[in-house]
Amino acid sequence: MAFRDLMARLGAGNATVDAVLDHPETTPGGTVSGTVTVTGGRIAQDVQEVRVELVATVEVESGDNSWREDVTFGTTAVGGAFRVEPGEQRRIPFSFRVPLQCPFTSLDGWRLHGMKVGLRTRVDIPEAVDPGDVDPVEVLPLPVQRTVLQALAARGFSFKGADVEKGRLRGSDLPFYQEVEFAPPRDLRGRVNELEVTFLADPQGVEVVLEVDRRGGLLTEGRDVGGRVYVGHADTDGAAMGARLDAAIRQLGARRGWL
Repeated sequence: MAFRDLMARLGAGNATVDAVLDHPETTPGGTVSGTVTVTGGRIAQDVQEVRVELVATVEVESGDNSWREDVTFGTTAVGGAFRVEPGEQRRIPFSFRVPLQCPFTSLDGWRLHGMKVGLRTRVDIPEAVDPGDVDPVEVLPLPVQRTVLQALAARGFSFKGADVEKGRLRGSDLPFYQEVEFAPPRDLRGRVNELEVTFLADPQGVEVVLEVDRRGGLLTEGRDVGGRVYVGHADTDGAAMGARLDAAIRQLGARRGWL
């Protein structure tokens, strides 16, 4: 028995965990729900806590180096203390709110390259290897975010890519932020290299952060981030949104001297 206890602590014959989502898609501010199944291993084990958490893959920059790492956010406990017997299955339903500033990973059926958000399930068993489980989560943009992206496309900006940067902006709730990158339209080529857009959502609306020709370094509170436009969640009129964004971009261009 002592040997079996030791092997379980090292992960051999340990309890296993699996999470099944009710729906594969969600939105910022939406919910993620499903069921966690904990299956006992070769010996009885005491579980202290079962929790689920969202994980985003973010880019980290330091000097001339950059790398990617997983950052946890949106953690919630879904199960308290219990004992799982050998071969026993415990099913625990869960449902929790997705943070409003969660990055979106797909748009109109197109998965954004490099954007990864997942649901990690953790089981705390004293003196044992945590039998974790990670499942991908597809996050769709909010309607107003989609309207902003479509309005920029109608203005002639072409999508280049998206990533998640580690750090904070003024108004950030999370330790990272998403940047959506656009190439400029024909009338701005030669004066604008790139437009980067960040969405900072709150319960009332979304602050759209516009940055043009960024020359390296993280956007921080002490730095001029270009322009900001605040729109409500109900502001989904494409023509009106296009006019607001065009005015903001031109104001930014006049201030920086490229218009």
